[in-house]
Amino acid sequence: MTPSDDKQGEIAKMKLTHTTVWVLDQDSAKAFYTEKLGFEARMDVPLGPEPGTARWLTVAPPGGGGELILAHPSMGNDPETAEVISGLIAKGALGPGVLSTDDCHKAYRELSERGVVFLSEPADRPYGIEAMFRDDSGNTFSLTQHRAG
Repeated sequence: MTPSDDKQGEIAKMKLTHTTVWVLDQDSAKAFYTEKLGFEARMDVPLGPEPGTARWLTVAPPGGGGELILAHPSMGNDPETAEVISGLIAKGALGPGVLSTDDCHKAYRELSERGVVFLSEPADRPYGIEAMFRDDSGNTFSLTQHRAG
């Protein structure tokens, strides 16, 4: 009997551990996420022997949580696709996600002091308090203090 035989119809438990954030320059992105957002660098491994090769570069909030793969558009894509992704990043058309905080106003002040460029100040929303910012490549993020409940 295999472990899946005793639980017919159930899907094995999974959790999201990594997600891709496309960036225009991996060195600049690493500095932004670690120095401005305060994330920890988790992995930084070249994907080839040639100088300038893209790297497997991950960062994560201190204390745990899923890792962001700071991926250059050339990783796993043909040149035409990489160019399209680069254009979308630069336009600010990609919004990788939400960063949750327990105090949006405080986080906004602290990150602003570190040089993070916000698109909006903290504002009340139906789901909580939210401020929008861009990373150094142009990706937009929501910084959200979720409502209790």
